[in-house]
Amino acid sequence: MKRSLLTLALAMAAIAGLAQAQLKFNPNQVAILRWYQANQTASFNLQFSPSYVAFDGANIWVSGSGFDGPALLKLRPSDGTVLGTFALGSSISPAGHLVFDGANVWVMILPDAICKVRASDGTVLLTTGAGRGEAGMAFDGTHLWVANYDNNDVLEFGADGNLLGTFLSGGLNPSGVTFDGDNIWVTNYSSNSVTKLRASDGKVLGTFPVGRGPVGLAFDGGNIWVGNYGSNSVTKLRAGDGKVLGTFTVGTEPESLAFDGANIWVASDGGNGYSSVTKLRASDGAVLGTLALPTLNLTIGVAFDGANIWVTGTYNLFKM
Repeated sequence: MKRSLLTLALAMAAIAGLAQAQLKFNPNQVAILRWYQANQTASFNLQFSPSYVAFDGANIWVSGSGFDGPALLKLRPSDGTVLGTFALGSSISPAGHLVFDGANVWVMILPDAICKVRASDGTVLLTTGAGRGEAGMAFDGTHLWVANYDNNDVLEFGADGNLLGTFLSGGLNPSGVTFDGDNIWVTNYSSNSVTKLRASDGKVLGTFPVGRGPVGLAFDGGNIWVGNYGSNSVTKLRAGDGKVLGTFTVGTEPESLAFDGANIWVASDGGNGYSSVTKLRASDGAVLGTLALPTLNLTIGVAFDGANIWVTGTYNLFKM
């Protein structure tokens, strides 16, 4: 009897080990919000012109332009099923950057407004002005920060949409924004620099040179990664003091970045339709792979859902 139980235990352990090997989950991917079994690569034609993409812990959200103006799409990540299409007003401009605050999706309506949308059902909870030439935005756990490209400043909003502060960006044409747990980082497109602002009061803690035309940002838990649109490269900065740790070549015109817990993914729009996605090892910047997207798929947004990377194209959404 004991021998039979031992044999059974060993068999169960072997099966469990095989299952884990087949899943190939990366335990270093601490950013994972949800693991699920699903098709691992796919392409979805949206009949919609997408801009940016975000994950809310359960679903994928895509901003862009529908037939009647700016809109959001909500998709099930396991199979790409569209769960809802939500109009964001009568503007002819597309919806831009979007972030998730734990309960709601905040999305830009270019060129000068932001909407707060309830993630559970897509209800628009508020729309407010956000300066002129808004570019990127980030959520710091309490407040929303928005870069104003035309005004050379950064706006801080409360959860109720009220403006709490306006701060100089430290450079010209602020574009991308990210949060490192304590501070807000902003790329200054025309100054070829990145500025670090203390989130508690907006004080400038430093401005650091990077490549030409910095746009997108990502935080890997210890470092800030910057996409240099005009240099076809990304720069890695130590978050503590802004020291440059390396600059790495990627695709043409890198637009957006995402961190998967172990690697940095860079979406490059390619300028003439030769879009690509580059995967860099976060520890040393080594290029682990570059995937060219089909011609005419202008890449803008990239996001990680805990299992897959999602990239927007022209009327398409790619899952890899």
